[in-house]
Amino acid sequence: MDRLEAMTILLAAVDHGSLSAASRQLGIPLATVSRRVAELEAHLKIRLLLRSSRGLALTDAGRAYADSCRRIIEDLADVERTATGEYHAPQGELVIGLPLVMGRIHGLPVIAEFLRAYPDIRARVQLTDRNVSLLDEHVDVTLRTGELPDSSMIAVRVGQVRQVLCASPDYLAARGTPATPADLASHHCVGYEGVAIGTKWDFRRDGALHSIAVAWRMMVNSIEGAVVAAEQGAGIARVLSYQIDQQVKTGSLVTLLDEYELGTSPVTLIYPGQRQVPLKLRVFLDFAAPRLKARLAG
Repeated sequence: MDRLEAMTILLAAVDHGSLSAASRQLGIPLATVSRRVAELEAHLKIRLLLRSSRGLALTDAGRAYADSCRRIIEDLADVERTATGEYHAPQGELVIGLPLVMGRIHGLPVIAEFLRAYPDIRARVQLTDRNVSLLDEHVDVTLRTGELPDSSMIAVRVGQVRQVLCASPDYLAARGTPATPADLASHHCVGYEGVAIGTKWDFRRDGALHSIAVAWRMMVNSIEGAVVAAEQGAGIARVLSYQIDQQVKTGSLVTLLDEYELGTSPVTLIYPGQRQVPLKLRVFLDFAAPRLKARLAG
């Protein structure tokens, strides 16, 4: 029995919730996955996994063993990275996660500049608005907007973005411009399932909180969809400031109620906590953080 292979299969089953999911993730037959786990349990003479209709669960002994396996595999990965020079020269592939709109506007230009400065590094960029699991999906670093839950990840703050209201000039010409948050009750609003789901919007001015029930006319699950809907006159949308920079410059959208605070969201670079950060990641963080700060501040 190849114990390292068996450990890898065990961790894949635990991380993905089932033997069949581990089989798909690793690209090996389900029968092989099941056999390797059984062989490992027979070799150790303990039960590692409990199987039920809900999936897999580790026994107490299995949990301790899996934690040790994870440390062993991480140590081996460190040894291999050191042997290939990853800790001695900035080289290799860097996997970077970016939100769709912020990635297009700010992230990709910084990455392109970084690759020109470090010709021995390749970048695999994942553009998505979902929260990527860095460890499960083998992502080195991701750019995120919003408050982060407690985790073992390391966060480098690169700025913040504020929420704004926006609408098209045609919509405002037809429906009027709200002067206070209370005026929104008589307007059509565009809701976004993520930042501004549209039944109640909070505003703050001079320390006073205003909670306003709004009537959404359209609900979308994409922030770019909310921006397009607002441009086309569907109503007033609540978005993040950087998402409409270009539209405000061209005049296709205008911001509203700017004297009220709608809240801000931090922007951070996130990467897994580890004993030794690969040099390719360290140089990227040192290169990207000040440039993203400058772009977001502007």
